[in-house]
Amino acid sequence: MPEFQSSKSGNPPGSLECPRCPRCQARMILTGISPAPAGYDLRAFECAKCDRISTRLVPKDPMKTGDAMRWLSGDLKPPQ
Repeated sequence: MPEFQSSKSGNPPGSLECPRCPRCQARMILTGISPAPAGYDLRAFECAKCDRISTRLVPKDPMKTGDAMRWLSGDLKPPQ
């Protein structure tokens, strides 16, 4: 059975970034994307070295997550 890991907290993997296998630390390969709750994808990753399968809930658009929106609306301003 695939292991489920939510990426809602912490740093979600980017569209091209694949996580490391929790068992052997090899880079995992994206093997599928399934529909998930609004604004998210359920991504399946497989380790080519030890065959472990992991699924993760990943934001479709990381710039629209709560953390990114708070950061963008913060006190950070461009130089004048």
